[in-house]
Amino acid sequence: MRIDDYDRAILDALQHDGAMTNAALSELANLSASQCSRRRAALEAAGIISGYAARLDAKKLGLGLRAITRVNLRMHGQGSEDSFARFVALQPEIRAAYSVSGDADYVLEINARDLEAFAEFIHGRLLPHPQVAQVRSEIVLQVLKDREGLDLDALLPR
Repeated sequence: MRIDDYDRAILDALQHDGAMTNAALSELANLSASQCSRRRAALEAAGIISGYAARLDAKKLGLGLRAITRVNLRMHGQGSEDSFARFVALQPEIRAAYSVSGDADYVLEINARDLEAFAEFIHGRLLPHPQVAQVRSEIVLQVLKDREGLDLDALLPR
């Protein structure tokens, strides 16, 4: 699907407010509400818009610790990686998980109440997993940039 300037305007607006009505979108995109509705539906059907969600403030919910954790597995192969992937999917502390290149097999973003809860997770669940060989964590001290959306003008050619 080719993204034009109208689609860009719709996507940019929805990244900032996913609950925006088609009437409000139409004003920003300079289209009729029905045209916005059709374009929005097409973007959803194409999978470019993959869903809508509220952004929650972890700190205000009592999750004051954020860590980046690098994990190396003991063995590699489909069975080992599938086992670890199933484990990761079941852990509510893990906000995001990535298979990566470099000196780690996986990078996890973890939220916890505090250092004690983080240590309980690492020592009580992550390190005992039979596939985990090594864990290295960095505690996030300050967030310099944490952008949810994509800067379409900067990242996509026109």
